[in-house]
Amino acid sequence: MDTAENTLVFPELSYQVVGAAFDVFNELGWGYKEKVYEQALLLELQKFRLPIRSQVYIPLQYKENIIGKFFADIIVDDKILIELKIVSQLGYVHIKQIYPYLKAARFKLGILIYFTKDGVKYRRILNPEV
Repeated sequence: MDTAENTLVFPELSYQVVGAAFDVFNELGWGYKEKVYEQALLLELQKFRLPIRSQVYIPLQYKENIIGKFFADIIVDDKILIELKIVSQLGYVHIKQIYPYLKAARFKLGILIYFTKDGVKYRRILNPEV
């Protein structure tokens, strides 16, 4: 459930992103570094002809000052922030990592995609402040 109205945020775009991640895993399988999956996912996402950026700098501001910085793995269509992980199991620490990114970038939706030996898993994460 994404919102109180039980509607998904960016459903079609989310479907494309997750489907592209499954395509990458189906082609490459398990055992590569995160950067390899990121490059393959970028190639797969290009077929949708959407604006895609990788390793996007996100400054953390306090009033007029930059007090920190983040780097998002991939941003799709300036709507969805994607973080990739290579883990055997998703933990709370991975989910918790994406919240500050979403807040600092002022994005509504993040998708945490993790490649495991058992396949691709993903988690949609909403920023309630947007």
